Amino acid sequence: MWTLESQLPVPCWRRRDSAAGVRLGFSTRRGGVSPPPYDSLNLGRSTADRPESVVENRARFLRQLGADPSRLVTVGQVHGPGVAVATAPGFHPERDAVVSQVPGLILAVSSADCLPILLVARGREGPAVAAVHAGWRGSADGIALAALRVLNEQLGAGAAMLTAHLGPCIRQCCYQVGPEVAARFSPDHVATRGGSRYLDFPAAIRRQLIEAGVPPGSIEDTGACTACEPHWYFSHRRDRGITGRHWGVIGLDALPA
Repeated sequence: MWTLESQLPVPCWRRRDSAAGVRLGFSTRRGGVSPPPYDSLNLGRSTADRPESVVENRARFLRQLGADPSRLVTVGQVHGPGVAVATAPGFHPERDAVVSQVPGLILAVSSADCLPILLVARGREGPAVAAVHAGWRGSADGIALAALRVLNEQLGAGAAMLTAHLGPCIRQCCYQVGPEVAARFSPDHVATRGGSRYLDFPAAIRRQLIEAGVPPGSIEDTGACTACEPHWYFSHRRDRGITGRHWGVIGLDALPA
């Protein structure tokens, strides 16, 4: 079970998968140095925040998780189906997910309403991890399933031996969409209230994972809604685009020196 560790110097959702030697975390908006409207733990360089503040915020969050900032792997996040395989630190443009079996690397995806997904898999050559960025487009286009395919085909990690972790995102309580977006999803994942449509795209992701073979009991969800809780989270929708970014991060423990 995930819990929000609110008393930490950098409050966050933090946990370990000791069996696989994996550390995982989801940030909040608190514990950093950025001024409004990015206050305070903005981790996104795509904002108008001061670059030096973002660098400090990233270092604070990663240190809280016991991760090395010099071993960071990030992706361009273009709302597409592309998946990178990381063997070294760096940036992968035109990708929305990244997988790795290299100990010590820390994989990160950013969000401010989109869903960060962290995957832990047991493969034929040991554990593997993935970080996935999923908005409604990525959800509809199967970005989570694309990451599963890469884990299976390239790293030998099947869905039946996988654990999925769903981070804070905008939820059905707040995510009003138009008919063209709603049409991309099953009616089971769209509620109608007051003549408006509200999308539950984390539920769509969950169904995709289960249908792909991930055991239902191996999918964990923080349940946090970014739009509902301005004290804890940035929200692109709520804040009309002028806001910070969270991270979802995952990494295999570094090998002993």
